[in-house]
Amino acid sequence: MTSQNQDGFADYVADSVTVALAEDVGPGDLTAELVPAEQRAQARVVARETCILCGRPWFDEAFAQLDNSIHITWNVAEGERVHADELICTISGSARSILTGERTALNFLQLLSATATATHAFVDAISGTRTTILDTRKTIPGLRLAQKYAVQIGGAQNHRIGLHDAILIKENHIASGGGIRNILKSALQPNENILVEIEVETLDETREALQTGAHRLLLDNFSNDGLAAAVQLRDDIAPDIDLEASGGITLDNIRSIAATGVDYISIGTLTKDVKAIDLSMQFEVQDG
Repeated sequence: MTSQNQDGFADYVADSVTVALAEDVGPGDLTAELVPAEQRAQARVVARETCILCGRPWFDEAFAQLDNSIHITWNVAEGERVHADELICTISGSARSILTGERTALNFLQLLSATATATHAFVDAISGTRTTILDTRKTIPGLRLAQKYAVQIGGAQNHRIGLHDAILIKENHIASGGGIRNILKSALQPNENILVEIEVETLDETREALQTGAHRLLLDNFSNDGLAAAVQLRDDIAPDIDLEASGGITLDNIRSIAATGVDYISIGTLTKDVKAIDLSMQFEVQDG
């Protein structure tokens, strides 16, 4: 799901916010109901650390579903770098509505900004190389499309969305399917229009997969020397097949991995090891 598919994207955002509000607010906000219904307020969202902002559609939708009279003024665009203590947006309207929506709205903004920020750091680390960074299926359940959107905002590309839109043959599939040649032939014949990728763990497996044919090879936990040798094998046997490195990727080693000539590097930590960005909502009531 990407922002280019506007109707589907808007529906997805609305649905995910509805679920989040239902689990947080339930039948009503008992604490916010202590505040007079007519009380007006203004709130400021401020960054406590530098980040790439992501999640504005979810933030807006959270307040829109609670109270469409809430007004939000954004100071930072989606995908823009925010510095510590910088004002992100101001919110004005019913104090009850702002108090009720605060946590759900911030949860989306903090989580998705974290994914976008981590992604941007890896993209920046390999700037100037020919390698593209990909995400994985290691996402928070129920928020896969949101996190994959955040990966795009951070400057990387999405791998397959799920098990339904591409074939990725891993070690256990190979063992269950009669080996590399047999399972690749089974995958390629009826699936010309979708990605067929196979995981390999040695140069011998790499050679066999290249000779059999696939759209992409996933080179799992190869050393840099092994990756460079696999690139040379690919160039000699099947130059049109893409190579993807995975396993043990860090900011410290990613540039040397990209330098081996692989086409893609997939990184599970973009969406799996998420530390929410520290954002603060500062609240003040308004007279009248």
